[in-house]
Amino acid sequence: MIKKKENRIPLIGKKNQIIGFENKEKIHIEGLLHSAVSVFVFNTKNNMLMLQKRSSKKYHSSLLWTNTSCSHPRKNESVLTAAHRCLIEEMGFDCFLEQKFYFTYHELLNNGLIENELDHVFVGYYSLPPIINSKEVDNWKWITLKELIKDINISPDSYTIWLKIIIKDHLNKIN
Repeated sequence: MIKKKENRIPLIGKKNQIIGFENKEKIHIEGLLHSAVSVFVFNTKNNMLMLQKRSSKKYHSSLLWTNTSCSHPRKNESVLTAAHRCLIEEMGFDCFLEQKFYFTYHELLNNGLIENELDHVFVGYYSLPPIINSKEVDNWKWITLKELIKDINISPDSYTIWLKIIIKDHLNKIN
């Protein structure tokens, strides 16, 4: 079970600075700008991306395919530390991660929740199968970027909003 203090994540101000902390569910209900991390892990040949299918237990974007791992920093946790933590917690491994860029987006989700994030995007390389945490992840797979782009165009409702935005608008920055 998530401890209450771990459920409080950074609120972000107009100059991309932390201005406070709030409950994660409240943030997504009210659409408050907050900090997030997205991790993309490619195999060591750099020709396949590891995706995860979010757990059915997730309160939003459940059972959607997304990047290797994604989460929110906790209070007094850097975005890099959060990226490593979520990779370990969700996929059962860690690797060197490099922050490539960050961006903001604001989107209404199908269930009425709102994503309003300053998303920090990290890239790493790893070739072994993950040991997924079934509380966080339902499934995983390797996919080429070409196959991913094609499948997002065919079945956009199978993917998280942030993955679609990153692939559409920022692909040149991650690979």
